[in-house]
Parts: sequence; C-alpha cells; structure tokens
Amino acid sequence: MTVFSRHGVTRRTLLKSSAAAALGTLAAPSLLRAANAEIVIGCAGSHTAWMEQIVAPHMKSAIGADILFEGTKSSVNLEKMSSNKDRPYLSVVQMDDPVMIQAVEAGLLTPITPDAVPNMTELRPDAVHLDGMWCNYVQPWAGIAYNTDMKSGVASWGELWEPANKGQVIIPSLQNTEGVWTLFAAAMLATGKPFSEAQYEVDAAFAKLEELNPNLLTVYSTMSQAFNLMEQGEVSMLAGNFSSYTLPRKAEGVPVDLAAPKEGIFAMPSGICLVKDGPNPELAQAYVNEMLGAEMQTQIADFATSVPANTTVKAGAIVPDGVQIHAPDWAFVAENRAAWIDRFDKLMAV
Repeated sequence: MTVFSRHGVTRRTLLKSSAAAALGTLAAPSLLRAANAEIVIGCAGSHTAWMEQIVAPHMKSAIGADILFEGTKSSVNLEKMSSNKDRPYLSVVQMDDPVMIQAVEAGLLTPITPDAVPNMTELRPDAVHLDGMWCNYVQPWAGIAYNTDMKSGVASWGELWEPANKGQVIIPSLQNTEGVWTLFAAAMLATGKPFSEAQYEVDAAFAKLEELNPNLLTVYSTMSQAFNLMEQGEVSMLAGNFSSYTLPRKAEGVPVDLAAPKEGIFAMPSGICLVKDGPNPELAQAYVNEMLGAEMQTQIADFATSVPANTTVKAGAIVPDGVQIHAPDWAFVAENRAAWIDRFDKLMAV
C-alpha cells in the first residue's frame, strides 16, 4: 500500500493583491497603518484558494499588509513555531484545535484580547478558548467524500468496510487532524456505543481499523493528492473530508459530494492565534481582527461552505438536518495523539 509523504510539501507563496492603493485606517482603532508591511501566516494548504482570492486582497486594502502564506498541516505549523521559538518568523497561525492545545502547553502563543481585537466580542462563546489563547473563525463539518459517478451516496460509515469496496477507499493519516474521524467512526462501529462514550474506546477502534486494510488504496498525508485520486475515479470514497473542501469542488462541477452518514458527522473547527513574540504584533492583531469581523466571516464562510463564528453573520454552510454533529474531547486527543500516530503508522505499514 502506498503511503504519501508524511509531511507533504511546504511552500511559501507571496499573495499579491490588486486592491486599490488608497488605504483607510485599521479596523482596530489603536493601531497605526504600516507602510509596505508583510506578515507571515501559517495556515492549512487546503485553504490556499480562499486565502489568495479573498483574504489577501482584503488585508491589503484594510490593513495595508502583504501576506506571506505558508500552506501546510497544523502539526507542521506547530513544529515551525517550536523550532523557531527564540526567533519566531510567523506572526499568525491558523490551525486545528487539538494542535492549538499543544501550542498553548508549549508556551508558543500570546492571548487575543478585546482591546486589540475588538471583533472577538462578536464571536460565539464556544469559539473563544482558554481566555483568548485562540479563537475559531470558521467551522466546516466532516463526513465521507465520494465520487458521484461511482456512488449515489454513503449512508453509513460502515460502508468503508464493506467487501464490495475493496481498494476503493482512502483515509487520512492520524498526523492529519481529520484522521481522527475515521478512528472515532471505527470506535462507534466496533462498540455500538454513542460517540460520547465510544471516543474513549481506542483499542476497539484500532482493531476495527485493522479490518479496513483490504479496502484501502492508500493512506494520505497530503489531502489534495488524495482528493485528486477520488475526483479521477481511482477510488470511490475519501473518509473524513470536510465541507470547506468538498462542497466548493462540487459547486465547480466536479463529480464529488459529501455524505453525512447516519452515525453522525464531525465538527472541524478552524482556529486562529497570535504567535508569541512574532514579528509585527500590531499588524498581526489587525489581521486577526479582520478575520473575525463580519465582512471576512461572510466571505470565507460562503466560499469555504463553513459555519461562521461571528454571531452577526448569517451565511456559510448548510449543516445537514437530522444528523448528529460530534465534537470530540480535544484535550483527550491532544494528550494521546502522538501515541495514536505511532500505533496507526505501524498498523498501516503491515
């Protein structure tokens, strides 16, 4: 079984804007506009499209900043912050909640405060974590992506295991945050328990995952490569994918869709944080403030088919009716994830 490169490809892309040269004032009133300023943002590689098309032009116009975007995985962003702790070059990082917990524990973040980022006061209470150490700005939902030329739908997570789907399934590595969804689905199927209990049945989950091996074409670390295989009909199903990636591709006419299996779907919150002692801290605060504001929240949520965090915004994803949305115990995930990754890699290498 082929396994894609564990760390994927990290690339720095200068996002240039065609915004007008005439600039107003910063949204955060205490900040001064920076001339010819650049800030480096660590973010998910899958966010490249809306970062280029929406965020970069807006930030050039609103705060006068050019964005140096490094698209990679949350775990790689964490490694970058940790290895450059004494001389950080990232100003802001956008990554998943379980990795945010690790960043907080490692002392890599500085709190977001309403004085510097007033738009955080408009967020849902559950979108602000650990007294502002990070905030969620959007929340995609995760289910099973499938090729609509090959399948009419996916009713259950159990279909991943059906013998008829031999060689037709791709799942994420546990090094990717979305990898935990297949693990938790396996726990529910193996134990018959509700998610609130099954998420802690790790041994049962791994035993069930082992049974999935005959159906796997590959395990991915780089999601875009795996998604391309599904688009091209090399496989019929991609487990654990999320609305912010699959549904925009569907809207473009690609033969894909995202299923909400009967056992439930998963909340996939995206977080934003300030890097401790990062460059251009005032500009970084202004960037975060814009990301949490109504204009950016509306545009990103609509483009990425995600649920906005700002309570003044009525836009974004349509969450499937009648299907339970599971939110895991992220502290439990963060505490055990390193051991799970090691166990998963050994299991999938067989």
